[in-house]
Amino acid sequence: MKQRIAFLCLSLLATFAVRAQSLTGKLIDENYQPLPYANIVLLSLPDSAFVAGVVSGDDGTFTLNAACRNRLIRISSIGYTTLYKECTGQDLGILQLQPDAQMLGEVVVKADLPKVRIKGDAQVTTVQGSILEQAGTGNDLLNKLPGVSADEGTVNVFGSGEAEIYINGRKMRDASELDQLESDNIKRVEVVRNPGARYDAEVQAVVRIYTKRPQGEGFGFNNRFLTRYQYGWTMLDQFNFNYRKGGFDLSGMLYGSKFSGEDNKTLTTETFLDNTWRQESLISTTGGSHNVSAMLSLNYQFNENHSIGVRYDFDRTPKDWWDINPLYSHVFRDDELYEENISRNRQRNPSTSHTLNIYYNGQAGDWNIDFNADGLWAYSKSFQDTWEHYTTVGEAMQEQNVTSYNKDENTLYAAKLIVSRPLWEGNLSFGGEYTYTNHTNTYINDQGILDNDYSNIEENAASAFLEYARSFGQLQATAGVRYEHITSNYYYENDVRVDEQSRTYDNVFPTLSLSLPVGKTQLSLSYTGSIYRPPYYLLRSNITYANRYTYESGNPLLRPSIINRLSLDASWKWIYFNVKYIHGKDAIIQQGNTYSADNPAITLISYVNKYNSDKLYATLSLSPTFGPWSPQLTLMLLQQWYMVDMPDGTRRNFNNPMGNFAWRNNFRLPWGLLLDVDAWLDTPGENENYHLVKSAWSVDVGLRKSFFDERLSLQLQGQNLFNSSDSDGTIFGGNRLMTIDQESRRRFTLTLRYKFNPAKSKYKGTGAGQEQRSRM
Repeated sequence: MKQRIAFLCLSLLATFAVRAQSLTGKLIDENYQPLPYANIVLLSLPDSAFVAGVVSGDDGTFTLNAACRNRLIRISSIGYTTLYKECTGQDLGILQLQPDAQMLGEVVVKADLPKVRIKGDAQVTTVQGSILEQAGTGNDLLNKLPGVSADEGTVNVFGSGEAEIYINGRKMRDASELDQLESDNIKRVEVVRNPGARYDAEVQAVVRIYTKRPQGEGFGFNNRFLTRYQYGWTMLDQFNFNYRKGGFDLSGMLYGSKFSGEDNKTLTTETFLDNTWRQESLISTTGGSHNVSAMLSLNYQFNENHSIGVRYDFDRTPKDWWDINPLYSHVFRDDELYEENISRNRQRNPSTSHTLNIYYNGQAGDWNIDFNADGLWAYSKSFQDTWEHYTTVGEAMQEQNVTSYNKDENTLYAAKLIVSRPLWEGNLSFGGEYTYTNHTNTYINDQGILDNDYSNIEENAASAFLEYARSFGQLQATAGVRYEHITSNYYYENDVRVDEQSRTYDNVFPTLSLSLPVGKTQLSLSYTGSIYRPPYYLLRSNITYANRYTYESGNPLLRPSIINRLSLDASWKWIYFNVKYIHGKDAIIQQGNTYSADNPAITLISYVNKYNSDKLYATLSLSPTFGPWSPQLTLMLLQQWYMVDMPDGTRRNFNNPMGNFAWRNNFRLPWGLLLDVDAWLDTPGENENYHLVKSAWSVDVGLRKSFFDERLSLQLQGQNLFNSSDSDGTIFGGNRLMTIDQESRRRFTLTLRYKFNPAKSKYKGTGAGQEQRSRM
């Protein structure tokens, strides 16, 4: 490893040794924040003829491949006064743009600007000045983007998977932040389907959200109250406050919620051995939780070049319970009734977490520096009680009580440094990250039906990346490489190291992105090498008891999956298209196996590495506007090539395509009312070893009205109005099949929000060790 790091350092030093002449600078706004996506044009004198042009990057920097002599710089951006500056040297330094005083209120984006465009590695959607400003929360807005779905803070990008979220460059730590964020405070959203080398190799997709410029100083707050009915009433209240004076910024959040839920499904398990066993279970689960959380951040900006800050997050769930009352099971052997089972289950799952982040963000000459350090301390407990009454045919009824206790403890320390500077008419970025994690799992079963378990996983992860971006005429190119070294030590009872389950990984991941306009069409082609490391929950060794015939466990022997992604994006006016090919090695799937030869009817649900997978994703989105009506039609298709083991011992290609169709409609009505009418449809098909048996669809509506110049807003939403989004699918796993028929139910939500002088926090911390944290 030392040789690899030394080689990388020598390569970086060699790179710094050479620097070509180029015209460079950095743009900031009136609040000394980086100003991206501004147009920088070099004009000749005295005829003002075009010489060269470029768009500023996310950090406000720009590089022009041109000489400065006897020329004029013109810098423009929507909502700012155009700046003209005589070119006096190759280094233009820091340039500040001021808001356009002739524009009243917020900036209005021209109607002929594309709603979705390609910028470098990202699909960029301009929110400011569009109908998307009135979507509601950040969660509601993301749900309206092509190929993006968001539910309770979990954001998935079609063809990529779950996305990491960044808000103004800071990694989102709490899912409630998306609900905290109002859509009319969002300036633009960037969706990255193939993240580059600066992101952890486990990151499947990135969503970057940029908010509007904060207005004014002093104290501001906003309060959100939400009530929802689906399987009972859910209520939450969230109070956000901010105080800003000069370079000092203080912000915080207080949150409390009471949740009620229900989960109803039918589970059928079939096992094909010497006899055919079939277990049919009707599961009805009710539950709820009480949650309190708080956040406090302090930030100080010395000047436009240097800022520091600290942020603390606290989250506590004192009550979290799920009751299965009751679970009815019938067990058949060769289609004849063998046993009847009635069980009741109660779970209590309290949890607590503390998170701390400190950061420094600065610029020294041409060097941009971004440093973050993080700490996480968290634990969760689970108390489970199960009461069973079962009757085997021809025998008397028997009773069995099973109790268990499970505790997870997690500790994380991480540090990350990213440095960038102009180089060779482009921009060079490099950096590294170190993460230490410790995960302890304790499992105790009082009756001895399952073995007690104590395990500990300790990991040290180090990574380094190098990324270079440059324009060649209209072609924008970004290339990068990331090296990751992870040492994982697995300890069992009495802290004995288990060599077979302890691993060391060394991986190198290349990335490449090309972007080019062809006429009015924008094209982007990207390749990313990545990895999927199983979460600690999947690596646990203990077995969890569900009932006499169903156990559930992790698998400490799981290997990471190596993934290669190739993606093509195209946009033209209101049409957006993406196609992506993914090859995965050692795919991880869930499957049911026989628990033991002595108990063939018992299913052990676990996770295994199986065959390689190949998948093709395609997305087409049409977003025209017809007066007050703004429709959006999105068509998505998944085609895979994957082998599955069948009960008769053969292997079958699971290559039936799956489709998703979404039709979203927004209507601007009189009296300032906004009406949303949306519908979606999932078609049957196959994804890895899962076969979706029947179609699922839903119709959703929403109505929004604001009062007192947007200070007070009221939003009413109804989802799954026809109770039509039930899912029915089968998981194939060798000699065992599991069919799940999941019930869904309509949901109604009322949100009331009031805001007073709401100034956005200047906090710029991006966080370190995010991927290791997510695995916890």
